[in-house]
Amino acid sequence: MSANNLFTNGTKQIKHFWLQIMKQLVQLRAQLHQLAGLSIKYATLAKDKALFATHNSILRALKFFNIFSRIFKVIINSTILQVDKALTVIDNRTLQVQKWLGSTVNKLESAIKTFVLRQKQTLLKTYNRVAQSALAQKLKQYALLIRLDKPIGILLLLWPTLIALWIAAGGWPDTHVLMVFVAGVFLMRSAGCAINDYADRHIDCKVARTKDRPLTSGKITEKEALIVFTALCLVAFSLVLLMNPLTIVMSLVGLILAASYPFMKRHHYLPQVHLGAAFGWAVPMAYTAQTNELSTVAWLLFIATVLWATAYDTMYAMVDREDDLKIGVKSTAILFESADKLIIGIIQTTLILCLIMIGRNAELGGFYYTGVLLATGLAVWQQYLIQHRQPAQCFQAFLNNNWFGLVLFAGVFLEYQIGDITS
Repeated sequence: MSANNLFTNGTKQIKHFWLQIMKQLVQLRAQLHQLAGLSIKYATLAKDKALFATHNSILRALKFFNIFSRIFKVIINSTILQVDKALTVIDNRTLQVQKWLGSTVNKLESAIKTFVLRQKQTLLKTYNRVAQSALAQKLKQYALLIRLDKPIGILLLLWPTLIALWIAAGGWPDTHVLMVFVAGVFLMRSAGCAINDYADRHIDCKVARTKDRPLTSGKITEKEALIVFTALCLVAFSLVLLMNPLTIVMSLVGLILAASYPFMKRHHYLPQVHLGAAFGWAVPMAYTAQTNELSTVAWLLFIATVLWATAYDTMYAMVDREDDLKIGVKSTAILFESADKLIIGIIQTTLILCLIMIGRNAELGGFYYTGVLLATGLAVWQQYLIQHRQPAQCFQAFLNNNWFGLVLFAGVFLEYQIGDITS
């Protein structure tokens, strides 16, 4: 119950009590008046001094009672007046307090709402920043998984694909075919890296060069690697569906080669040949996409790509040969042993002869053979780099194959763009 209600009830009780007292006082005064009347009557009749004395006493009592009643009434009225004033003051104070409390509560509520809103905004910003940071880190790990930081694999797959497209088209290929295969090179090489890391997840940690890869270091999970591989393959296959039926059928073989290559190093010593077949299969696919048929030139290009990939991937395997021997991984670098440089030279020589046969069958001219001559010079330079089997030099020889592919494509490109004009 509020103070206001308490005082209001108290005032009512006081007034009620005063009315009861006043009523009793009125009754008592009436009785005294009645008694005074009787006393004077009997005193007059009896002419008795004692009765006159009693009558005088009653009159004095009545006079005293009247004085007492007036004083009591003044006290009661004053008390009620003071209570009413106090109640008014309390009402005013209560109103002020209510206003102050209302204002304070409103300000506090506003401050709390502002604080909560700011905290929500801060938390949201922090969450977004953390989420973006986490997403950025995850995307970075995916990029490292598919070797976006090392595009050499894309280039080594791109050059034979472009050469096949230009020879199949006799010049600039159909734009949509070109776009599909350039995108396909990126997608399938990336998918190959993802499935390769999945296959090697238990052995990469034992090799100094690969121990910090995303899957081996635990920055992404095995499931994520398989999802990335599957997603890339599905996108690549969706692009192949834009091609003719023969190319679509051939793409299934390419998928099998790409998915199985990483596991071959556990079963035989020729995983580099398997990689060559996986990389090389893009050549007849590109050829059929452009011409809807397979010719001798297409298969010669395939063989040349297999030979080339076997040579440069053996150089790459020479970098990890000591680690591979320790962990039991097989490769042509281990198979060839001390004859590795000689066998790589034989493969490169066979490759050059195959390129010459391609030039004759496709009736190519001087620009093409100039590219072959420059490529031969680069092959000799690679032999020089691997002569001491130093891992760093072997790796440089592997990287040099990008220039090997570039000069070959440049020869083919110039042959069709300029050679036809000058002939």
